Formats: sequence, structure tokens, C-alpha cells
Amino acid sequence: MTVEGIGKDNAFCIRVLKHTRTMADAPGGLFSAMNETFPVLILVKALTAVGMVVMLSVLAEVVSTRFAGILSGYPLGAAISLFFMGYEISPQFAAQSALHTSVGLIATQAFAYSYYRTSLLQFPSGRVGRVVLASLGGLLAYGLAASLLRRLEVDPTLAVLMPTLFILLFVRLFRRVENTKIRNRSALSVKTLLLRAFFAATAIIAITSTARWVGPAWSGIFAAFPITLLPFVAIIHYTYASDHAHAILKNVPRGLGSLVVYSLAVSTFYPSLGVPAGTILAYALATLYLVVIQLASARPRTAHPKED
Repeated sequence: MTVEGIGKDNAFCIRVLKHTRTMADAPGGLFSAMNETFPVLILVKALTAVGMVVMLSVLAEVVSTRFAGILSGYPLGAAISLFFMGYEISPQFAAQSALHTSVGLIATQAFAYSYYRTSLLQFPSGRVGRVVLASLGGLLAYGLAASLLRRLEVDPTLAVLMPTLFILLFVRLFRRVENTKIRNRSALSVKTLLLRAFFAATAIIAITSTARWVGPAWSGIFAAFPITLLPFVAIIHYTYASDHAHAILKNVPRGLGSLVVYSLAVSTFYPSLGVPAGTILAYALATLYLVVIQLASARPRTAHPKED
């Protein structure tokens, strides 16, 4: 869940908690089960995200930065969170949370664009300093956007309309960025892959630990943080050039459309079909979206020599 609503959404949460108070008080009750599940959720998300970061970095090198950028929007961490919410609390609770996840993608796009703009600065001179500065710029934009979005009362119409409009906006803002292909690839040794996995794991642990320190209100925002995108872009930015990182960020808004589709499908099908069937159908629709976007974006290859 990317943002936490107020008003009707909080009332919904309160009703769920009242319904389960007796279960919570009993040994092995709902809250006990959730406490046991929380470390499992963090572990699953961390392992999935580390694997995804390494895979995306390899795809950016071997296939194209455009394809890797689009694929980075595929629902992973947020999907795992929604699945556990539906399994441990209720499908209805997860369905409501999915609407907030969709709106919260605006903050993810703010992160991507701010990282891009900050990385254009000519200081500091070293690669590490520039990657750190760009990451901080992206994090600041994400935090500001999320702090505004968490105040919204979200309904299905808003959950589709708002992220879609911002996807179109950020696609336009990135329109002058070229899909620069990585031509002189670094050697993909076991050491290189392990270093990337270690960096991704460190970033993920830092993010999830911060989420636990800031309390429940902001934890919802961190739950769908671009946990894969940040280490992925930082790795490519550090290993190659800013142009390659920009090419990835350019395609992030297009890829995030799959998460909008996934969130809407969860909101629609979890209450009626249940969590397992709803998850399968949501992933099928999100995958179909990515296939269509990839085919559509691959058409004008001859127009620009630097494009993949």
C-alpha cells in the first residue's frame, strides 16, 4: 500500500479491527499471525527485489535499456504486500489498499523524474557523489509527493484517472531523453553479480528498516516504495553513464501502467474471486499490458540512431 487514506478508508480499517478484536486477544490470533508473517513478508520482498535488480541490470546490458526500464514497472514488491494483506486480513482490505497503491505510483514517477533532473547537475565530480546526489533528489521528490497523496480519499475512478494522467505527463517530460543502448558492456562475472546483489540487498534493508522506524502512517507509503528501481538505476548509473540511467528512467512511466492495471484488477477480483485466483488474473492482465507496450514502443527503431 503506497498511501494511507483518511475518512472512509480509516473507518474501513477500524471496522476490520473491531471484527477481529477477539481473535487478536486469543493466543495465535490475527495480530499474532500478522507479527509472525511480517518478517516473512520482508524476507520474501527482499529476496524477490534483489533477484529482480540483478536481472534488470543484466537485461539492460544484454537486451536494451528501454526494455529493462519498462519491465521495472512490473508488479513485484507491491503485489507481495497486497497478497499478504488479502491472505492475513481480508480480500476486501487488500482490494481497498490496491487503490492507494495505484495512486501512490505518482510518487514513484516523481522519484524517477527528480533523479533524472538531479543527475544532470555537473557536481560533484566523482561518479559515487553524482549517484548519491541523484538518489537523494529522487528520494526527496518521492517523500514530498507521498506526503501529499496520503491525504487523499481514494475511489476506483481516482485510482485509475490520477496515475494515468501523470503517466502521460511524465512520458511527455521524458520525451527528449534518448533510449541510449549499452554497447561496451562490463564483464558479467560472478563477482560483479554478487556485488550488485549485495548493493541491492543493502539498499532494500535500509528502506524496510526505515519503514519500521517511522510508524504506521508512513509505513504504508514505504510498502510500495520503488524498492527495485532505486538500486537498479544506481547500479547502471555508476557502472556506465548517466545517459544509460536516463534511458531507463524514461521508460519507467510506461512500465508503471502495468501496476495500475494490476492494482485495479486486485481491487476488482480479490473480493469476488479470492486472493489466489485474483492474483493470477491480475498478473495475466499486467503482463498483457507490458507485452502491448513493449511491442508498441519497439516500432520506431529507425527514426533515432541512438535508440535500441
